[in-house]
Amino acid sequence: MSRRATRPRRYRRLGRFALLTATFFSLLAVLLVLGAVHNDLEIDGDKGVATAEVLSAGRLRSAVSFVTPDGNIRNPKLGVLYPTNLIVGQRIDVEYARSDPELVRVAGRDARVALLPAGSVIAVAWALALPAWWWCRRAQRRRPDVASPSGRVPAQLDQHHLAG
Repeated sequence: MSRRATRPRRYRRLGRFALLTATFFSLLAVLLVLGAVHNDLEIDGDKGVATAEVLSAGRLRSAVSFVTPDGNIRNPKLGVLYPTNLIVGQRIDVEYARSDPELVRVAGRDARVALLPAGSVIAVAWALALPAWWWCRRAQRRRPDVASPSGRVPAQLDQHHLAG
């Protein structure tokens, strides 16, 4: 099989890959939001409230330290949920699951803050995948310039060429 004869197959595979990649990233974004909702439900089901000090601050992870009513100092290993716009040394209110004090969020924030980033990931994934898929479909349907094994141009191509 000639290199050109496999071109439609390559375009078809590339188009499918673009759609599968967008689907994969969309599912990841949805799972991110569902995970945030799950954490919020767990915190809301057994909520404790405390004032915490921000030990380190970053866009994706911030460490805090707070004291629970039983006098234990807590410093969650994974940091605090929804950590944007925190400053080291800042004192903030946090909400935590009393049954699992490692699960802590900044008070007043919930899974809704994950909607914009997740929606952006989905929008960008499909904004890239759909044009790529469309281009591959278009390229796949173009008239192939491939001769048959006998060296003659297939009749359907010859007729198309004569009509054009």
